[in-house]
Amino acid sequence: MELPLAGLRVLAVEQYGAGPFGTQHLADLGAEVIKIENRRTGGDYARALGPYFAEGAEGDDGSLFFQSINRNKKSLSLDLGNAQARRIFERLVAGADAVANNLRGDVPEKLGLTYDALSEANPAIVCAHCSAYGRGGPRRDWPGYDYLMQAEAGYFHMSGEPDTPPTRMGLSVVDFMAGTYMALGLVSAVLAARQTGQGRDVDVNLYDTALYNLSYLSAWALNSEYEPARMARSAHATLVPCQLYRTRDGWIFVMGNKEKFWPALCDTVGRPDLKADPRFATFADRGRHRKELEELLDDAFSAASTAEWLPRLQGRVPVAPVRTPREALTDPALRGAGGVVPVQMASGGSFDLLRAPIRAGPGAEPDRACPPLGQDTDAILAAAGYSEQEISEFRHLGLV
Repeated sequence: MELPLAGLRVLAVEQYGAGPFGTQHLADLGAEVIKIENRRTGGDYARALGPYFAEGAEGDDGSLFFQSINRNKKSLSLDLGNAQARRIFERLVAGADAVANNLRGDVPEKLGLTYDALSEANPAIVCAHCSAYGRGGPRRDWPGYDYLMQAEAGYFHMSGEPDTPPTRMGLSVVDFMAGTYMALGLVSAVLAARQTGQGRDVDVNLYDTALYNLSYLSAWALNSEYEPARMARSAHATLVPCQLYRTRDGWIFVMGNKEKFWPALCDTVGRPDLKADPRFATFADRGRHRKELEELLDDAFSAASTAEWLPRLQGRVPVAPVRTPREALTDPALRGAGGVVPVQMASGGSFDLLRAPIRAGPGAEPDRACPPLGQDTDAILAAAGYSEQEISEFRHLGLV
């Protein structure tokens, strides 16, 4: 079965995190993603990011950081700041479905990556932008990064234990979500363009993404006096029990987020009497007596280890062990389920990455590393109709 995005061609003017993460979704689903890099400036600077590199890499494709968000793409070297190279770019745009970028908000207009600038070359082209603060407004020319968004949108205020310094999440979740939103916007606009012949600009920015991800908390805060705040032991704001509890040798996370789980939990931990205790009859009751319940459940869970509790609870009450990332990634069940895949490099070597989370039916999923900078240039330009002599001249002039 062909992958669902086979036949989609995306020109990606991108670097570092959010944009490449988003276009990798497209590449994993079968799209031809052509990563456009400027050889004169060394291309995407994530190519040099360490400290970990794949063994056997012979070019600038060895950074595992870079490969984690750029697999299954092609690399074309092209200096978009050069007027002659611009003509090459526009020929490529004529045969593409979309142009994606994650540049500073004021840069796409300067580089001519907007729909207004490219519609003459291709009226159906979709131009997807993922900036820090958007392409309009007073902060359009500000650089911005994930952790800044977490700080400004309130994530630091909600993460960590009460009475500790403001704390960020452990991952660049705003980058990842913004890139994913950009990919969703891009394919949605391409679907419309294929039906109507009319392209458009699609805009996503990190700051809006950070705010939007507040989700139901934003709805509460916008329409009531609710103030999102930190909860001890990573607890849910209103659903109890939903937090960490102490076991004999560590911690277990319980998510009794439906009322039906409460009696099952009481029976399993050997405290059936709590089911009839009026202090704990409903979520609201348990919320008012959260600390008392925490002490009772800590005492019950402390009778056994986390490993002993898990098989007793799993399948009856939603629970999970608290593991390190390495423990999760080295779980034999992960490889057994095909969750880790070897990615092949142009040099013949390989390295492991997690399988893409979107399962799109049977069929071969691509497993190629992004090649060294510009490796696909000749093939892409030849497919666009340029001769070997013309491509050689482009190299001589420093256009590619």
